[in-house]
Parts: sequence; structure tokens; C-alpha cells
Amino acid sequence: MMLARAIHFDESDMNIFHSPARTGEWCISGGFEFSNWSEADLTGKARQAFSNGWLGVETFGRVSVVAVTQLEPAEFETLKTALATHFVEIYGAPSLEAASSVAEEELRHMAELCDDQAPNTLLTVSRELTEAGVKESFRMIEPRDAGLDQFAIHGSLDEDG
Repeated sequence: MMLARAIHFDESDMNIFHSPARTGEWCISGGFEFSNWSEADLTGKARQAFSNGWLGVETFGRVSVVAVTQLEPAEFETLKTALATHFVEIYGAPSLEAASSVAEEELRHMAELCDDQAPNTLLTVSRELTEAGVKESFRMIEPRDAGLDQFAIHGSLDEDG
């Protein structure tokens, strides 16, 4: 299964979002956060999060660009639990069991966006408020077009590596 991780090309996300996602954390669209928003809510950094922010499923911060990569089955379960817990703690879901199916649906939606994409494909999201609610659209930037090798750092995190 494929999913997407937060990627930063520069420091701009640190300045435009109230809470930026951590580089490398798994992300979903997170459009549910804006389901009851109106134009009055769309100011400053909140507008930026609404307009083009993916939601990190570890810090629950936002990021502008994500990159498609392989997700292991055990990671899916961990993310589902984290997202279900978020739904209980932040949105008042009645139980982890009730929230778990919604969390799985959100993760599967993101996996559907990613599954037909090559690894390292970059994704952006844009949102707008409509009479029917929040409308999301997605843009895919293929790895050969993205020049990801210009930004990706390969190697070990160990000081000796």
C-alpha cells in the first residue's frame, strides 16, 4: 500500500502554518477539520491550512507538499489508532471503536490517491468553500518532473554512517 509523507523543500511551512507537520511524518488530506467552517474562519494561518495543508497523522500539523511512498501494514494499524484517538480527544467521538472505522476510511482515501502513483510523486491539495461544503482537488507531480533528487538527502542518520 502507498501513502504519503510530509516533505519540506524550504522553511516556508514553518512560517505559514500554526502547527507545521514534521518532515517525514505520514499525512492525509485532513479536510474533515474544515467541515463546519465558513468564510469568517478563513483568516491568516488558518486560511493557509484550509487552502493547501495536508494533515500529519503524528503531530496533526500541516504541510504543503507530500511525497508518495510505501506503507507497511503494521504502520497502517498504528496510524489508524493514532487518528482514531485524535477523533476521540479533539472531535469528541464517542469511543475508539466508533472512531476507528472513520479513521480507516480517511487513511484508505489517502491510499487511493497514492496507490496509482510512482514512489516519490509529489502531491498538493487545494480547497475551496462551496454551497455544498468543502471541495478538495489534488495535483500530482511526477518524480521526473519534480527533480526530487535535488532535494532528497540519502544516507544514514547515524553520525558514523
